[in-house]
Amino acid sequence: MMWPSRTGQSRQLDSQLAAYEATSGPLPGLADRRARATLLSQLVASLRREDYYKFLQQKAISARRANPNDPMFNPEKAIAFHLQCGNVDEACWLIFLMTHFAKPADSGWQRLTDVYGQLGQGVWDWKSVSRNPAFFENWISANWQGVRGKFGNHRKYESLRPGSHRSTGKVVRSYVNLIGAQGHQRFFQQTGFGRNDRFDALYDATDILSFGRLAKFDYLMLLARYQIVQMRPLSAYLSGATGPSRGAKLLFTGSANGNVSSQNLQISLDGLDGFLNVGMAVLEDALCNWQKQPLTFVHFKG
Repeated sequence: MMWPSRTGQSRQLDSQLAAYEATSGPLPGLADRRARATLLSQLVASLRREDYYKFLQQKAISARRANPNDPMFNPEKAIAFHLQCGNVDEACWLIFLMTHFAKPADSGWQRLTDVYGQLGQGVWDWKSVSRNPAFFENWISANWQGVRGKFGNHRKYESLRPGSHRSTGKVVRSYVNLIGAQGHQRFFQQTGFGRNDRFDALYDATDILSFGRLAKFDYLMLLARYQIVQMRPLSAYLSGATGPSRGAKLLFTGSANGNVSSQNLQISLDGLDGFLNVGMAVLEDALCNWQKQPLTFVHFKG
């Protein structure tokens, strides 16, 4: 176990898995004890990730964490800082940028930092970009070759290159057009749905260039984790998913390529979570990471 303080949590999850299997039958993907241990570790890792965002919001954050031209800059902490200052638009803008660029293991948030910080010459904050997205797009076109780092694994098909269909300038323009002049809070309120189905409503409403199933899920989950929008996913959104779908198939059929529909997989996940009580966000994340190396725990941080 990587985290000794979480041993009790892992044992509890193991007991809950056993209770599910006693009711519904053995899980084929866990026939190997190593697979069971690995899945438990991935569940704990996903729960730790959720706790991390809660912890961030309980601490006072230095303004230096929000300055992309300061060595102490950290976008995750910058979001918490802006929320503590009541600047919801800037916090949401950073959540979008975190989702768009993602975080590769080798270069971290370097690409986001270079763009957000205008390569050391200023800050592309929400106010300036939303007022004139064309100005931002022109800056990217002129400076993209000086931007360091790379896109994260979840966004590996994106590009800074001008003219590309998925170029950052075009994606940002699409996002600005979606949110509108009245800002993020107004956009979130326009769904007209209650707390229990707001995630699904915003998932359908979040129409951003190059944002497919994974990017939309990541973006909305960050909004939820930072408590900007009170919501939670009621499903794992397996339709169109790759990693989470393969993980669920492996768990319930013993094969990552098992012949089972997304609808039936979701029914099975609902039944499993009735015992685990971790929520769809944790299950989606844990199963996605587990299927990559089901017999050996790897701590995926990106």
